[in-house]
Amino acid sequence: MKLEQNRKLMNERMGVNTSFDVGFRSVTILEHEINLYYVTGLCDSALIAQLLRQLNELDDQKEGKDEASKYIHDELVHQQVDVVESIDKCITQVLSGLIVIFVEGDAKAYVVDVRSYPGRTPKEPDTEKVIRGARDGYTENIVENTALTRRRIRDERLRLEIMQIGERSKTDICISYIQDIADPGLIELLKEEIKNISTDGLSMADKSVEEFLVKQGYNPFPLVRYTERPDVAAAHLFEGHVLVMVDTSPSMIITPTTYFHHLQHAEEYRESPMVGSFVRWVRFFGVFASLFLLPLWMLFVLQPELLPEGLAFIGPTEESTIPIVIQLLLADLGLELLRIAAIHTPTPLATAMGLIAAVLIGQIAIDVGMFVPEVILYIAVSAIGSYSTPSYELSVANKLVRVFLVIITAIFGLPGFVVGVTAYILLLARTRSLNTPYLWPFLPFNAKALMAILVRLSVPLAKIRPSIVHPQNNRRKGG
Repeated sequence: MKLEQNRKLMNERMGVNTSFDVGFRSVTILEHEINLYYVTGLCDSALIAQLLRQLNELDDQKEGKDEASKYIHDELVHQQVDVVESIDKCITQVLSGLIVIFVEGDAKAYVVDVRSYPGRTPKEPDTEKVIRGARDGYTENIVENTALTRRRIRDERLRLEIMQIGERSKTDICISYIQDIADPGLIELLKEEIKNISTDGLSMADKSVEEFLVKQGYNPFPLVRYTERPDVAAAHLFEGHVLVMVDTSPSMIITPTTYFHHLQHAEEYRESPMVGSFVRWVRFFGVFASLFLLPLWMLFVLQPELLPEGLAFIGPTEESTIPIVIQLLLADLGLELLRIAAIHTPTPLATAMGLIAAVLIGQIAIDVGMFVPEVILYIAVSAIGSYSTPSYELSVANKLVRVFLVIITAIFGLPGFVVGVTAYILLLARTRSLNTPYLWPFLPFNAKALMAILVRLSVPLAKIRPSIVHPQNNRRKGG
Protein backbone atom coordinates (compact mmCIF):
# COMPACT_ATOMS: atom_id res chain seq x y z
CA MET A 1 0.00 0.00 0.00
CA LYS A 2 1.32 3.46 -0.88
CA LEU A 3 2.49 5.88 1.79
CA GLU A 4 -0.27 8.35 0.93
CA GLN A 5 -2.95 5.69 1.43
CA ASN A 6 -1.41 4.64 4.75
CA ARG A 7 -1.37 8.25 5.90
CA LYS A 8 -4.99 8.77 4.94
CA LEU A 9 -6.12 5.63 6.80
CA MET A 10 -4.10 6.43 9.91
CA ASN A 11 -5.29 10.04 10.01
CA GLU A 12 -8.95 9.10 9.60
CA ARG A 13 -9.01 6.25 12.09
CA MET A 14 -6.79 7.73 14.78
CA GLY A 15 -8.05 11.30 14.62
CA VAL A 16 -4.75 12.97 13.76
CA ASN A 17 -5.24 16.76 13.90
CA THR A 18 -8.37 16.14 16.01
CA SER A 19 -6.99 14.43 19.10
CA PHE A 20 -4.21 16.66 20.38
CA ASP A 21 -2.25 13.80 21.96
CA VAL A 22 -1.93 11.78 18.72
CA GLY A 23 1.37 12.88 17.20
CA PHE A 24 2.45 12.76 13.55
CA ARG A 25 5.85 13.62 12.12
CA SER A 26 7.03 13.49 8.50
CA VAL A 27 10.74 13.62 7.61
CA THR A 28 12.82 12.81 4.52
CA ILE A 29 15.66 10.33 4.86
CA LEU A 30 17.76 9.16 1.90
CA GLU A 31 15.25 10.85 -0.44
CA HIS A 32 12.43 8.74 1.05
CA GLU A 33 9.57 10.23 3.02
CA ILE A 34 9.10 8.73 6.48
CA ASN A 35 5.94 9.06 8.60
CA LEU A 36 5.97 8.56 12.38
CA TYR A 37 2.88 8.13 14.56
CA TYR A 38 2.79 8.16 18.37
CA VAL A 39 0.69 9.11 21.40
CA THR A 40 2.51 11.83 23.31
CA GLY A 41 1.44 10.88 26.83
CA LEU A 42 2.47 7.22 26.49
CA CYS A 43 5.92 7.63 24.88
CA ASP A 44 9.38 8.50 26.08
CA SER A 45 10.13 11.72 24.16
CA ALA A 46 13.88 11.38 24.71
CA LEU A 47 13.91 8.00 22.94
CA ILE A 48 11.94 9.34 19.98
CA ALA A 49 14.32 12.31 19.65
CA GLN A 50 17.28 9.93 19.73
CA LEU A 51 15.76 7.77 16.99
CA LEU A 52 15.12 10.81 14.78
CA ARG A 53 18.64 12.06 15.34
CA GLN A 54 20.07 8.69 14.35
CA LEU A 55 17.91 8.53 11.22
CA ASN A 56 18.87 12.05 10.14
CA GLU A 57 22.53 11.08 10.29
CA LEU A 58 21.88 8.48 7.58
CA ASP A 59 21.96 11.19 4.90
CA ASP A 60 25.62 11.85 5.73
CA GLN A 61 26.63 8.21 6.22
CA LYS A 62 24.83 6.28 3.46
CA GLU A 63 24.58 6.77 -0.28
CA GLY A 64 22.50 3.81 -1.44
CA LYS A 65 19.09 5.38 -1.93
CA ASP A 66 17.58 2.10 -3.19
CA GLU A 67 18.31 0.37 0.12
CA ALA A 68 16.80 3.13 2.26
CA SER A 69 14.34 0.78 3.99
CA LYS A 70 17.10 -1.62 5.04
CA TYR A 71 19.32 1.18 6.33
CA ILE A 72 16.45 2.72 8.28
CA HIS A 73 15.59 -0.59 9.91
CA ASP A 74 19.22 -1.20 10.85
CA GLU A 75 19.63 2.28 12.34
CA LEU A 76 16.62 2.07 14.65
CA VAL A 77 18.73 1.93 17.79
CA HIS A 78 16.39 0.06 20.11
CA GLN A 79 16.27 -3.44 21.56
CA GLN A 80 12.71 -4.10 20.34
CA VAL A 81 11.84 -3.34 16.71
CA ASP A 82 9.03 -5.33 15.07
CA VAL A 83 7.90 -5.48 11.46
CA VAL A 84 4.14 -5.11 10.95
CA GLU A 85 2.11 -5.50 7.75
CA SER A 86 -1.40 -4.77 9.08
CA ILE A 87 -2.87 -1.28 9.50
CA ASP A 88 -5.10 -2.56 12.33
CA LYS A 89 -2.09 -3.80 14.28
CA CYS A 90 -0.25 -0.53 13.62
CA ILE A 91 -3.13 1.46 15.12
CA THR A 92 -3.33 -0.83 18.15
CA GLN A 93 0.40 -0.54 18.75
CA VAL A 94 0.36 3.27 18.51
CA LEU A 95 -2.51 3.46 21.00
CA SER A 96 -0.55 1.12 23.29
CA GLY A 97 2.32 3.60 23.50
CA LEU A 98 4.66 2.42 20.74
CA ILE A 99 5.67 4.43 17.68
CA VAL A 100 5.01 3.24 14.11
CA ILE A 101 7.29 4.23 11.25
CA PHE A 102 6.14 4.08 7.62
CA VAL A 103 8.77 4.30 4.87
CA GLU A 104 7.93 5.44 1.33
CA GLY A 105 7.94 2.50 -1.07
CA ASP A 106 7.87 -0.11 1.71
CA ALA A 107 4.85 -2.42 2.17
CA LYS A 108 5.50 -2.87 5.88
CA ALA A 109 5.87 -0.64 8.92
CA TYR A 110 8.36 -0.67 11.77
CA VAL A 111 7.11 -0.63 15.34
CA VAL A 112 9.46 0.53 18.10
CA ASP A 113 8.66 0.07 21.78
CA VAL A 114 9.22 3.46 23.43
CA ARG A 115 6.49 3.16 26.05
CA SER A 116 6.68 5.27 29.16
CA TYR A 117 3.36 4.89 30.93
CA PRO A 118 2.34 7.47 33.52
CA GLY A 119 2.06 5.98 36.98
CA ARG A 120 3.35 5.75 40.52
CA THR A 121 6.45 4.04 41.82
CA PRO A 122 6.19 0.61 43.49
CA LYS A 123 5.34 0.86 47.18
CA GLU A 124 3.95 -1.41 49.87
CA PRO A 125 0.22 -2.18 49.40
CA ASP A 126 -2.02 -0.67 52.07
CA THR A 127 -4.02 -3.87 52.56
CA GLU A 128 -1.07 -6.33 52.73
CA LYS A 129 1.43 -4.67 55.05
CA VAL A 130 4.00 -6.69 56.98
CA ILE A 131 6.22 -5.83 59.95
CA ARG A 132 9.32 -7.16 58.20
CA GLY A 133 9.72 -7.86 54.52
CA ALA A 134 9.74 -6.27 51.09
CA ARG A 135 8.17 -2.85 50.70
CA ASP A 136 7.64 -2.95 46.95
CA GLY A 137 4.26 -3.64 45.40
CA TYR A 138 2.67 -3.95 42.02
CA THR A 139 1.57 -0.80 40.19
CA GLU A 140 -0.86 0.02 37.39
CA ASN A 141 1.90 -0.57 34.79
CA ILE A 142 1.88 -4.13 33.45
CA VAL A 143 5.47 -3.84 32.18
CA GLU A 144 6.71 -2.90 35.65
CA ASN A 145 4.63 -5.71 37.17
CA THR A 146 6.18 -8.38 34.95
CA ALA A 147 9.62 -7.02 35.83
CA LEU A 148 8.85 -7.22 39.57
CA THR A 149 7.85 -10.86 39.06
CA ARG A 150 10.94 -11.68 36.99
CA ARG A 151 13.13 -10.16 39.69
CA ARG A 152 11.97 -12.89 42.10
CA ILE A 153 11.79 -15.77 39.64
CA ARG A 154 14.91 -15.91 37.48
CA ASP A 155 13.83 -19.12 35.82
CA GLU A 156 13.91 -19.56 32.06
CA ARG A 157 10.69 -21.57 32.38
CA LEU A 158 8.68 -18.61 33.70
CA ARG A 159 6.22 -17.70 30.98
CA LEU A 160 4.48 -14.34 30.55
CA GLU A 161 1.99 -14.58 27.68
CA ILE A 162 0.26 -11.36 26.70
CA MET A 163 -2.93 -10.77 24.74
CA GLN A 164 -5.23 -7.82 24.12
CA ILE A 165 -8.91 -7.96 25.05
CA GLY A 166 -11.70 -5.46 24.48
CA GLU A 167 -13.06 -4.31 21.14
CA ARG A 168 -12.38 -0.69 22.02
CA SER A 169 -10.09 -0.70 25.06
CA LYS A 170 -7.53 -3.23 23.70
CA THR A 171 -6.49 -3.93 27.30
CA ASP A 172 -3.27 -5.89 27.81
CA ILE A 173 -3.76 -9.10 29.81
CA CYS A 174 -0.83 -11.29 30.78
CA ILE A 175 -0.98 -14.93 31.89
CA SER A 176 1.96 -15.85 34.13
CA TYR A 177 3.04 -19.38 35.08
CA ILE A 178 6.07 -21.63 35.43
CA GLN A 179 6.04 -23.99 32.49
CA ASP A 180 7.15 -27.24 34.12
CA ILE A 181 5.01 -26.77 37.26
CA ALA A 182 1.61 -25.32 36.32
CA ASP A 183 -1.22 -27.54 35.09
CA PRO A 184 -1.41 -27.29 31.26
CA GLY A 185 -5.16 -27.88 31.43
CA LEU A 186 -5.66 -24.86 33.68
CA ILE A 187 -3.46 -22.72 31.43
CA GLU A 188 -5.47 -23.64 28.34
CA LEU A 189 -8.75 -23.11 30.20
CA LEU A 190 -7.73 -19.60 31.23
CA LYS A 191 -6.51 -18.77 27.71
CA GLU A 192 -9.77 -19.91 26.17
CA GLU A 193 -11.89 -18.02 28.71
CA ILE A 194 -9.89 -14.82 28.17
CA LYS A 195 -9.98 -15.12 24.38
CA ASN A 196 -13.76 -15.61 24.55
CA ILE A 197 -14.27 -12.32 26.40
CA SER A 198 -16.47 -10.18 24.17
CA THR A 199 -16.86 -6.62 25.40
CA ASP A 200 -16.21 -3.02 24.42
CA GLY A 201 -13.67 -2.54 27.18
CA LEU A 202 -12.44 -3.59 30.59
CA SER A 203 -12.86 -0.31 32.43
CA MET A 204 -12.72 -2.04 35.83
CA ALA A 205 -9.65 -4.02 34.73
CA ASP A 206 -9.04 -7.08 36.94
CA LYS A 207 -12.57 -7.19 38.38
CA SER A 208 -14.12 -7.22 34.91
CA VAL A 209 -11.80 -10.03 33.85
CA GLU A 210 -12.62 -12.01 37.00
CA GLU A 211 -16.34 -11.92 36.28
CA PHE A 212 -15.75 -13.27 32.80
CA LEU A 213 -13.42 -16.01 34.08
CA VAL A 214 -15.32 -17.48 37.04
CA LYS A 215 -18.92 -16.53 36.16
CA GLN A 216 -19.69 -15.88 39.81
CA GLY A 217 -23.35 -14.91 39.52
CA TYR A 218 -24.84 -14.06 42.93
CA ASN A 219 -22.45 -16.15 44.98
CA PRO A 220 -20.92 -13.62 47.43
CA PHE A 221 -17.71 -15.53 48.12
CA PRO A 222 -14.54 -14.57 46.22
CA LEU A 223 -13.57 -17.21 43.68
CA VAL A 224 -10.10 -15.82 42.95
CA ARG A 225 -7.50 -14.31 45.24
CA TYR A 226 -5.99 -10.86 44.69
CA THR A 227 -2.54 -9.76 45.74
CA GLU A 228 -0.48 -6.63 45.22
CA ARG A 229 2.71 -8.15 46.67
CA PRO A 230 5.29 -9.60 44.24
CA ASP A 231 6.62 -12.00 46.92
CA VAL A 232 3.13 -13.47 47.46
CA ALA A 233 2.65 -13.80 43.69
CA ALA A 234 6.02 -15.54 43.33
CA ALA A 235 5.20 -17.96 46.17
CA HIS A 236 1.98 -18.99 44.40
CA LEU A 237 3.77 -19.40 41.06
CA PHE A 238 6.24 -21.79 42.75
CA GLU A 239 3.27 -23.79 44.05
CA GLY A 240 1.83 -24.19 40.56
CA HIS A 241 -0.79 -21.46 40.45
CA VAL A 242 -1.43 -19.35 37.36
CA LEU A 243 -1.55 -15.56 37.64
CA VAL A 244 -3.54 -13.18 35.49
CA MET A 245 -2.20 -9.62 35.24
CA VAL A 246 -4.35 -6.84 33.78
CA ASP A 247 -2.87 -3.55 32.66
CA THR A 248 -4.00 -0.49 34.69
CA SER A 249 -4.51 -2.67 37.80
CA PRO A 250 -2.03 -3.28 40.66
CA SER A 251 -3.88 -6.44 41.73
CA MET A 252 -2.82 -9.83 40.40
CA ILE A 253 -5.48 -12.53 40.03
CA ILE A 254 -4.33 -15.85 41.54
CA THR A 255 -6.00 -19.01 40.21
CA PRO A 256 -7.17 -21.46 41.32
CA THR A 257 -7.99 -20.61 44.92
CA THR A 258 -9.99 -22.10 47.77
CA TYR A 259 -11.67 -20.61 50.85
CA PHE A 260 -8.53 -21.15 52.92
CA HIS A 261 -6.32 -19.24 50.49
CA HIS A 262 -8.21 -16.12 51.54
CA LEU A 263 -7.25 -16.70 55.18
CA GLN A 264 -3.48 -16.59 54.60
CA HIS A 265 -1.29 -13.51 54.93
CA ALA A 266 2.35 -12.78 54.16
CA GLU A 267 2.98 -11.78 57.79
CA GLU A 268 2.66 -15.44 58.86
CA TYR A 269 5.64 -16.35 56.67
CA ARG A 270 7.78 -13.44 57.89
CA GLU A 271 7.76 -14.82 61.46
CA SER A 272 9.03 -18.08 62.95
CA PRO A 273 6.78 -21.12 62.36
CA MET A 274 5.48 -21.07 65.94
CA VAL A 275 4.70 -17.36 65.89
CA GLY A 276 3.26 -17.66 62.38
CA SER A 277 0.95 -20.46 63.54
CA PHE A 278 -0.14 -18.37 66.54
CA VAL A 279 -0.93 -15.38 64.31
CA ARG A 280 -2.83 -17.65 61.96
CA TRP A 281 -4.97 -19.09 64.78
CA VAL A 282 -5.73 -15.64 66.13
CA ARG A 283 -6.84 -14.69 62.64
CA PHE A 284 -9.02 -17.82 62.42
CA PHE A 285 -10.63 -16.83 65.70
CA GLY A 286 -11.31 -13.33 64.35
CA VAL A 287 -12.96 -14.72 61.21
CA PHE A 288 -15.04 -17.13 63.34
CA ALA A 289 -16.12 -14.25 65.59
CA SER A 290 -17.06 -12.08 62.61
CA LEU A 291 -19.37 -14.85 61.39
CA PHE A 292 -20.96 -16.46 64.44
CA LEU A 293 -20.59 -14.16 67.46
CA LEU A 294 -23.66 -12.01 66.75
CA PRO A 295 -26.07 -14.83 65.79
CA LEU A 296 -24.91 -16.90 68.79
CA TRP A 297 -25.47 -14.02 71.18
CA MET A 298 -28.85 -13.40 69.53
CA LEU A 299 -29.71 -17.07 70.13
CA PHE A 300 -28.73 -16.92 73.81
CA VAL A 301 -30.76 -13.75 74.31
CA LEU A 302 -33.84 -15.44 72.86
CA GLN A 303 -33.27 -18.78 74.60
CA PRO A 304 -31.21 -18.17 77.78
CA GLU A 305 -31.96 -21.72 78.93
CA LEU A 306 -29.34 -22.90 76.40
CA LEU A 307 -26.60 -21.25 78.48
CA PRO A 308 -24.76 -23.25 81.16
CA GLU A 309 -24.81 -21.79 84.67
CA GLY A 310 -21.26 -20.48 84.38
CA LEU A 311 -22.25 -18.32 81.38
CA ALA A 312 -25.60 -17.11 82.67
CA PHE A 313 -24.31 -13.54 82.74
CA ILE A 314 -24.45 -13.39 78.91
CA GLY A 315 -27.35 -11.32 77.71
CA PRO A 316 -28.64 -7.77 78.17
CA THR A 317 -29.17 -6.58 81.74
CA GLU A 318 -31.16 -3.54 80.69
CA GLU A 319 -34.57 -3.36 79.09
CA SER A 320 -35.04 -1.59 75.75
CA THR A 321 -38.09 -0.72 73.72
CA ILE A 322 -36.28 -1.67 70.51
CA PRO A 323 -35.98 -5.44 69.82
CA ILE A 324 -32.46 -6.80 70.08
CA VAL A 325 -32.45 -8.02 66.47
CA ILE A 326 -33.29 -4.52 65.23
CA GLN A 327 -30.52 -3.09 67.42
CA LEU A 328 -28.01 -5.54 65.97
CA LEU A 329 -29.02 -4.82 62.39
CA LEU A 330 -29.00 -1.05 62.90
CA ALA A 331 -25.59 -1.12 64.60
CA ASP A 332 -24.13 -3.40 61.91
CA LEU A 333 -25.55 -1.19 59.15
CA GLY A 334 -24.21 1.90 60.92
CA LEU A 335 -20.74 0.38 61.09
CA GLU A 336 -20.89 -0.39 57.37
CA LEU A 337 -21.93 3.21 56.69
CA LEU A 338 -18.98 4.36 58.80
CA ARG A 339 -16.60 2.22 56.73
CA ILE A 340 -18.00 3.61 53.48
CA ALA A 341 -17.80 7.15 54.81
CA ALA A 342 -14.16 6.59 55.82
CA ILE A 343 -13.32 5.64 52.24
CA HIS A 344 -14.79 8.89 50.89
CA THR A 345 -13.56 11.14 53.69
CA PRO A 346 -10.31 13.08 53.13
CA THR A 347 -7.50 11.50 55.15
CA PRO A 348 -6.98 14.45 57.56
CA LEU A 349 -10.67 14.26 58.52
CA ALA A 350 -11.03 10.48 58.76
CA THR A 351 -9.72 10.22 62.32
CA ALA A 352 -11.99 13.01 63.53
CA MET A 353 -14.96 11.38 61.85
CA GLY A 354 -14.18 8.05 63.54
CA LEU A 355 -14.02 9.70 66.95
CA ILE A 356 -17.30 11.47 66.38
CA ALA A 357 -19.02 8.25 65.30
CA ALA A 358 -17.56 6.08 68.07
CA VAL A 359 -17.67 8.45 71.04
CA LEU A 360 -20.57 10.76 70.38
CA ILE A 361 -23.03 8.74 68.32
CA GLY A 362 -22.32 5.39 70.03
CA GLN A 363 -22.41 6.76 73.56
CA ILE A 364 -25.47 8.92 72.98
CA ALA A 365 -27.30 5.99 71.38
CA ILE A 366 -26.70 4.02 74.59
CA ASP A 367 -27.65 6.93 76.87
CA VAL A 368 -31.00 7.51 75.16
CA GLY A 369 -31.82 3.79 75.30
CA MET A 370 -31.62 3.08 71.58
CA PHE A 371 -28.91 0.42 72.09
CA VAL A 372 -28.02 -1.69 75.09
CA PRO A 373 -24.26 -1.68 75.87
CA GLU A 374 -23.81 -5.37 75.00
CA VAL A 375 -24.94 -4.72 71.43
CA ILE A 376 -22.15 -2.19 70.91
CA LEU A 377 -19.65 -4.57 72.51
CA TYR A 378 -20.47 -7.55 70.31
CA ILE A 379 -20.78 -5.45 67.17
CA ALA A 380 -17.30 -4.02 67.85
CA VAL A 381 -15.76 -7.47 68.41
CA SER A 382 -17.44 -8.75 65.25
CA ALA A 383 -16.14 -5.75 63.28
CA ILE A 384 -12.59 -6.33 64.51
CA GLY A 385 -12.90 -9.92 63.32
CA SER A 386 -14.02 -8.70 59.91
CA TYR A 387 -11.06 -6.34 59.61
CA SER A 388 -8.65 -9.10 60.65
CA THR A 389 -9.71 -11.15 57.61
CA PRO A 390 -6.84 -10.85 55.08
CA SER A 391 -9.18 -10.84 52.08
CA TYR A 392 -11.44 -7.80 51.90
CA GLU A 393 -13.78 -9.63 49.53
CA LEU A 394 -14.15 -12.53 51.97
CA SER A 395 -14.83 -10.18 54.90
CA VAL A 396 -17.73 -8.56 53.02
CA ALA A 397 -19.13 -11.98 52.03
CA ASN A 398 -18.92 -13.09 55.67
CA LYS A 399 -20.78 -9.94 56.70
CA LEU A 400 -23.68 -10.88 54.41
CA VAL A 401 -23.73 -14.37 55.92
CA ARG A 402 -23.69 -12.87 59.43
CA VAL A 403 -26.70 -10.67 58.70
CA PHE A 404 -28.54 -13.68 57.25
CA LEU A 405 -27.77 -15.78 60.35
CA VAL A 406 -28.91 -13.02 62.71
CA ILE A 407 -32.23 -12.64 60.89
CA ILE A 408 -32.98 -16.37 60.60
CA THR A 409 -32.00 -16.93 64.25
CA ALA A 410 -34.25 -14.10 65.38
CA ILE A 411 -37.19 -15.59 63.48
CA PHE A 412 -36.80 -19.32 64.20
CA GLY A 413 -34.48 -19.53 67.21
CA LEU A 414 -32.23 -22.57 67.56
CA PRO A 415 -33.64 -24.43 64.51
CA GLY A 416 -33.07 -21.29 62.41
CA PHE A 417 -29.46 -21.00 63.59
CA VAL A 418 -28.75 -24.66 62.82
CA VAL A 419 -30.39 -24.46 59.40
CA GLY A 420 -28.56 -21.21 58.59
CA VAL A 421 -25.13 -22.60 59.50
CA THR A 422 -25.88 -25.79 57.55
CA ALA A 423 -26.92 -23.78 54.50
CA TYR A 424 -23.72 -21.73 54.78
CA ILE A 425 -21.54 -24.86 54.84
CA LEU A 426 -23.48 -26.45 51.96
CA LEU A 427 -23.06 -23.29 49.87
CA LEU A 428 -19.30 -23.39 50.39
CA ALA A 429 -19.20 -27.14 49.66
CA ARG A 430 -21.07 -26.69 46.36
CA THR A 431 -18.94 -23.75 45.24
CA ARG A 432 -16.20 -24.41 42.69
CA SER A 433 -13.66 -22.00 41.29
CA LEU A 434 -12.32 -23.01 37.87
CA ASN A 435 -13.25 -26.63 38.63
CA THR A 436 -11.55 -26.43 42.04
CA PRO A 437 -13.49 -27.47 45.21
CA TYR A 438 -13.82 -24.36 47.38
CA LEU A 439 -13.45 -26.15 50.73
CA TRP A 440 -10.38 -28.19 49.83
CA PRO A 441 -8.58 -29.69 51.80
CA PHE A 442 -11.55 -30.06 54.17
CA LEU A 443 -13.85 -31.28 51.38
CA PRO A 444 -12.54 -33.43 49.72
CA PHE A 445 -10.45 -34.29 52.77
CA ASN A 446 -6.66 -34.17 52.57
CA ALA A 447 -5.01 -34.61 55.97
CA LYS A 448 -1.52 -33.39 55.06
CA ALA A 449 -2.79 -30.32 53.25
CA LEU A 450 -5.20 -29.52 56.10
CA MET A 451 -2.34 -29.73 58.60
CA ALA A 452 -0.32 -27.29 56.46
CA ILE A 453 -3.24 -24.85 56.70
CA LEU A 454 -3.76 -25.25 60.45
CA VAL A 455 -0.04 -25.04 61.28
CA ARG A 456 2.48 -22.86 59.46
CA LEU A 457 5.23 -25.28 58.40
CA SER A 458 8.84 -24.17 58.17
CA VAL A 459 10.16 -23.75 54.62
CA PRO A 460 12.48 -26.83 54.70
CA LEU A 461 9.53 -29.02 55.70
CA ALA A 462 7.20 -27.69 52.98
CA LYS A 463 8.36 -30.24 50.42
CA ILE A 464 5.09 -31.01 48.65
CA ARG A 465 3.20 -28.63 46.36
CA PRO A 466 -0.58 -28.44 46.98
CA SER A 467 -2.27 -31.14 44.95
CA ILE A 468 -5.32 -28.97 44.27
CA VAL A 469 -3.43 -27.04 41.55
CA HIS A 470 -2.47 -30.34 39.83
CA PRO A 471 1.23 -29.49 39.48
CA GLN A 472 3.28 -31.37 36.90
CA ASN A 473 5.81 -32.21 39.61
CA ASN A 474 4.68 -32.49 43.21
CA ARG A 475 7.97 -32.14 45.06
CA ARG A 476 9.86 -28.89 45.41
CA LYS A 477 13.56 -28.82 44.52
CA GLY A 478 15.62 -29.94 47.47
CA GLY A 479 12.58 -31.60 48.99
